[in-house]
Amino acid sequence: MIAKVGMAAIGVIILIPLLIAAVMTGAISTMLGSGSQPSQSALDDIPPDYLALYRAAAGVCPGLDWSILAAIGKIETNHGRSTLPGVSSGVNAFGAGGQMQFLEATFDSVAARHSIPAGGASPPSRYNPHDAIYAAAFYLCDNGAGRGDLHAAIFAYNHAEWYVQEVLDQAKKYSDAAASVGTGDCNAIQATNSVALAAINYACGQRGLPYVWGGNGGADGGFDCSGLTSAAYKAAGVTLPRTADSQFRAGPHVPDGHPLLPGDLVFYGNAAVNIHHVGLYIGGGMMIDAPDFGQVVKIQPYRYKGDDYTGATRPAGSVAR
Repeated sequence: MIAKVGMAAIGVIILIPLLIAAVMTGAISTMLGSGSQPSQSALDDIPPDYLALYRAAAGVCPGLDWSILAAIGKIETNHGRSTLPGVSSGVNAFGAGGQMQFLEATFDSVAARHSIPAGGASPPSRYNPHDAIYAAAFYLCDNGAGRGDLHAAIFAYNHAEWYVQEVLDQAKKYSDAAASVGTGDCNAIQATNSVALAAINYACGQRGLPYVWGGNGGADGGFDCSGLTSAAYKAAGVTLPRTADSQFRAGPHVPDGHPLLPGDLVFYGNAAVNIHHVGLYIGGGMMIDAPDFGQVVKIQPYRYKGDDYTGATRPAGSVAR
């Protein structure tokens, strides 16, 4: 733990000025849910007040799952339970303090620029869990999470590849997408932002329509795979290219090995040659898609026997409209 806190602090010394892009979406997060569901491991390990804060704060950044914040909180200070210097008061050897290990100047800059939501200290303090966790969410968002690049965001928090991997591994232990998604219950789906939720809701409303090559919806009698995904994101206010291959190349890409979020597009084919199929990921290892001739728009596993899955993009994390 000593080594982890020290290394993390080095990263935070370098990193924090960007910390903050989206407080206005916090209210949306409360209404829409806060990403993946906590696993039993998360419920056992994370204090309830911290878990609530991680889930609420993640809502300020489209594409940021609460489990990433929780993983950082675990690695930095064991959710504030560490007795090392610089957690509840004072600073560590690198000048960092608080539950999420901020330098004072950096935290003050974040608070001044982005108006951390009410509910913490007045004025905001890096030693207040509410304020520290929201500040961390803003920082991650500005450093890549807001555009779907979790690797860049976490690497900015601490410039070490081992740290990135440790955060991702811990996040996977904490997150457990709602099992009911696998039953085909669209009402059970939770998305991390309003764009993803709107796209998923639209696609869910098309279930049962037949697969039609080149189909763009009811006027054509049904959809093909990319017709469904482009229509779903059009309903959410995002314009996508029409074909699966062009949608894949438009990005923004989810880095290999990073967890998928509801609203991501999942692609199949050879990335170097041609992408032939796309689906809309809805969580719990499931997607909604227009599979092929003779089938209908439906929910099914995004990984299946013999598939040629090649990667994912995150249109909901893009500002392009």
